[in-house]
Amino acid sequence: MTEKLYYSDPFLMDFTAAVLSCEMVTDAYRVVLDRTAFYPEGGGQPADVGILNGGSSGGVSVQDVREKDGEIVHFCDRPIPVGTEVTGQVDVPVRFDHMQQHSGEHIVSGIICRHYSCENVGFHLGKDTVMIDFNVVIPPEDLPEIEREANGYIWRDQAVEIELLSGEALAKKHYRSKKEIPGEVRIVTFPGADCCACCGTHVLRAGQVGLVKLLSCQKLREGVRIELLCGGRAVNYCAAVIEQNTGISQLLSAKPLATLSAVERQQQELNTLRGRVLALEEESFTQKAAEHAGAGDVVLFEGDMAPDSLRRLCDAVLRACGGRCAVFAGGETSGYKYAIGDGGRDVRPLVQELNRRLGGRGGGKPHFAQGSVFASKEAIERALREL
Repeated sequence: MTEKLYYSDPFLMDFTAAVLSCEMVTDAYRVVLDRTAFYPEGGGQPADVGILNGGSSGGVSVQDVREKDGEIVHFCDRPIPVGTEVTGQVDVPVRFDHMQQHSGEHIVSGIICRHYSCENVGFHLGKDTVMIDFNVVIPPEDLPEIEREANGYIWRDQAVEIELLSGEALAKKHYRSKKEIPGEVRIVTFPGADCCACCGTHVLRAGQVGLVKLLSCQKLREGVRIELLCGGRAVNYCAAVIEQNTGISQLLSAKPLATLSAVERQQQELNTLRGRVLALEEESFTQKAAEHAGAGDVVLFEGDMAPDSLRRLCDAVLRACGGRCAVFAGGETSGYKYAIGDGGRDVRPLVQELNRRLGGRGGGKPHFAQGSVFASKEAIERALREL
């Protein structure tokens, strides 16, 4: 069995070891060492990455790590002869990030499980965020208080306790994830926040988590999924949000903490303007329809307009003309959006052939269809005449 150095010291990133085996499997070399500081994927935590025999030649890249039957298997891009003494370097930023995220998850889960008498039923430490699933509904408005309590605990900087228990001592221990596991069970305790059976790597003191930021709380089956960031990820997220909000505040000429009210005012103004535009459009469409009253089949070319406006213009003219109406809006550079309607005939055959000839796309119901073509006005007119 491989000696697991990451348990004796989670901050050990450089080590030496002997190669016990090396074999090519599919697209990677599977290397087993007698001892390793590389953590294998497991318990919701991704594997470490890094280098074996790093130096001027670049070394052997460790791209993934898995555990099988007590052996830690390193998936490498190059072979290493059996019996070779190697040096190993774990990617420090990746490992520390994983420890921050996993430790922060423990603290948040412990607090939530205590307050809501629930269980953590899922944990995923992703590349961008951490997700935790709980088997009860937690109101999203409770997240700020949960976050304050978690950060308050982190800043008190309690030491993390880890112990291996079995038999009667394990049976007497109160901890989360209490399942039947043969042999010794690794118990990770954040005193006053959480006690859980866990095989991952963690910080030594709660303060090393730095910060917890809860992002969302979504309904999931009978419970919820909470998305969060810890440590460096949380700091980077907050910095990005502040940078964006600073840009918004400058555009709106509003103070950084007043951007929401400024956007709400702009939204109200925009809604008022939209109402005026709709009223003017309706007036214009009514006049256009009156101009083509009783004209039979009508083809119109207009400037660019929204699909809903295009539909309403076509519908207004269609009701007045007594024939088929086709409205094309746009230009030859950007292409044309179209709306075609007929109160009595099926327009779908016409639309299908128009799309085929002009490289368009779209469709709809028997008496009304919308789509787009990228063709000149002359090409559209010619196709309509021929059809």
